[in-house]
Amino acid sequence: TSGVKEIRQVAAFAAKQRTALFIDEIHRFNKSQQDALLPSVENGDVVLIGATTENPYFSVNSALISRSQVHLLKPLTVEDLEKVITRALAHKDGYNGKITLEKEAITKIAEHGNGDARMALNYLELAALVIGANITREEAEKLLRNRAYRYDKKGEDHYDTISAFIKSLRASQPDAALVWMYKMLEAGEEPRFLFRRMSIFASEDIGMADPNALQFVTAAWQAFEMVGMPEGEYFLAHACTYLGDAPKSRGVAGAMKKTKSAVQSASSLEVPMHLRNAPVKAMREQHGYGEGFDGNYFPTAVTNRDSR
Repeated sequence: TSGVKEIRQVAAFAAKQRTALFIDEIHRFNKSQQDALLPSVENGDVVLIGATTENPYFSVNSALISRSQVHLLKPLTVEDLEKVITRALAHKDGYNGKITLEKEAITKIAEHGNGDARMALNYLELAALVIGANITREEAEKLLRNRAYRYDKKGEDHYDTISAFIKSLRASQPDAALVWMYKMLEAGEEPRFLFRRMSIFASEDIGMADPNALQFVTAAWQAFEMVGMPEGEYFLAHACTYLGDAPKSRGVAGAMKKTKSAVQSASSLEVPMHLRNAPVKAMREQHGYGEGFDGNYFPTAVTNRDSR
């Protein structure tokens, strides 16, 4: 909630005494707010510590990044979360021994914490409220059946997961691709986004190795639009497994990129005389339109004629 005014007040204080400044969710600062930090960081008045759940290379100004060190904080392990839960059960400021959990129940809650201590403790609190003082593995498992996955449809995990999905298809690992697809679906991803990506994959990564791939994905998408969810999952899974099992070729993608580059770098794209339209006899006889075919179908200036 702080603005440029507050940042300048901190900078004025730091000019008198070197200050460590911690900013949580620094990605929420806009460009002008982040820029206001630069002078104090550059002259050493402020030791800036910024925390963010976003990718800092995308959400923090490059000027700040270049003057900083980026440290990646990894999710806690299941063993770490088990220790957190055990401590909360015993600590006087926690449950102080008033509730007990089977060891397997502690592990189950830790697994569902998904690397996040706060989430694990929230699950523990929920279990205590719903189940009571003595919690078994079966009761914890039943309570936590609907798992919340760490997934931000506009954040880094969105791009990481779709990357894993596409790479699994590319490696002809449809079972792995299905796992990533269902992670996205369970987290609320839009099914049409998956169909769009599979449509692109059918041309980019399969292409002429199986020309029916694009037609198949399109038909599955149309069937999905007619049926909807949840039965529409069949068409998503069907398209996914088809693409994973299909032979792969990037010939179309390679031809597209090479041709686009050739067109952009060519000095001229004038149509050769022998390829020009000659609807009038005089154009052929007097100007050579459509005459003198030499076997070349390319513009004269395009020298790289092998796109695949």
